[in-house]
Amino acid sequence: MLKNTIKTFVTRLFATPAHGPERFTRDKHGIDRRRVSRHAIKVCEVLNQHGYAAYIVGGAVRDLIVGLEPKDFDVATNATPNQIRPLFRRARIIGRRFQLVHVVFGQEIIETSTFRAPSSGNQETDEHGRILRDNEFGTHEEDAARRDFTINALYYDPIKEEVIDFHQGVADLKNRVVRMIGDPETRYREDPVRMLRALRFGAKLGARIDPTTQEPIARLGELIEHVPDSRLFDETLKLLTCGHAMDCLRELHRAGLNKSLIPLMDRIFDEQGGEAFVEIALSRTDARVRSGKPVSPSFLFAALLWRLVHQRWLAIMEQGEPRNSALIQAADSVISDQTHRLAIHKRYQSDMREIWLMQARFERATVRSIWRIIEQPRFRAAVDFLQLRAEAREVDSVLAQWWMDLADSNDDTRAKMIDTWQSGHATARTSPTRRRRHRKHPSTTASATDTAATPTDPKA
Repeated sequence: MLKNTIKTFVTRLFATPAHGPERFTRDKHGIDRRRVSRHAIKVCEVLNQHGYAAYIVGGAVRDLIVGLEPKDFDVATNATPNQIRPLFRRARIIGRRFQLVHVVFGQEIIETSTFRAPSSGNQETDEHGRILRDNEFGTHEEDAARRDFTINALYYDPIKEEVIDFHQGVADLKNRVVRMIGDPETRYREDPVRMLRALRFGAKLGARIDPTTQEPIARLGELIEHVPDSRLFDETLKLLTCGHAMDCLRELHRAGLNKSLIPLMDRIFDEQGGEAFVEIALSRTDARVRSGKPVSPSFLFAALLWRLVHQRWLAIMEQGEPRNSALIQAADSVISDQTHRLAIHKRYQSDMREIWLMQARFERATVRSIWRIIEQPRFRAAVDFLQLRAEAREVDSVLAQWWMDLADSNDDTRAKMIDTWQSGHATARTSPTRRRRHRKHPSTTASATDTAATPTDPKA
């Protein structure tokens, strides 16, 4: 116990800059105030007007300096939550582990936190050292020491247009280094999610992780198993939507963290074509992120787990199970296995399942079923997914393009396309004689009908 106390004291002593923070003016930090959320600026202005210090902090400042578009804006202040809330018409105090205020402006939420003191050893923790509750408020300098990485301990004053840097974070950004503030092992034990954040920032910024920051990750990876499922899901989603998703997955794999986060990943990569399919899907996701387009978590996780579903689908069919029933069993099995660890929200599970089940319907459609498929809520997402499968050479590209053209058309054009397709499959029209044979010989007729009903005619 005494050894840990001394270690914590020395860590704090050397984590605090001896000569105060560096201050960077606009000509040096390069942040264009017009790219900063006007609502975040408003929060800072209101707090300033009431005598409080307030700064835009963390990831938004980091991204603005390197020329990226921030996803959200957070504010840090010396005002307490109870002092912040009355200053804004729509504000609410949230959080049990860390209490903070959400200031709401329409669709945008500005998360506003009070300066916090570094870990004192008095916080409520679990047996592994993870902090469960911490509402100890502190000074600006203490708040900077409490933040995880130097590149996240940056404060932007939108009124003076000044960046305040306590831990040489600007220099680390310039040199593309991810460095922990304080003792890395202690900081990882306080919050194991920091290991995932280190890998994400390295991939997102094209940065190297400082060796001292990197070393404990492999040893402490199992601590991630003690992080609440909902928080783990949120952090995984950030990994997959940072614009460098495949790089993040490979880093997880190399560090061994996938066993605690996405335990099926080894099997996905080991299965023939599995890594290639995931790479195609995530490269499209990365392109959407970089162009500022939204990304569907349902589609993302459906793509990530599809090769496992496909493998089980084929295996179940080999046992004699009908095609659609086999796919249902495969989808349910994979979702059950994965969500045992990664808490994918129920609404996402439902969408993933619908996207997967429509793949079988695309390949064995009839005229009547085509119209029913079009009416499904996830129809367009399922067609996009079919395009991924075509790019991975899993299905015929002509089939995938026909469905994409159908999805892009209006109702009149769709009717003409389906009529044209139907005329090219005249053998699918069953005569009265064939209907009688269908009752006598169901297996033979079903096979013929399935073959004739596939919309793969290039003329369609």
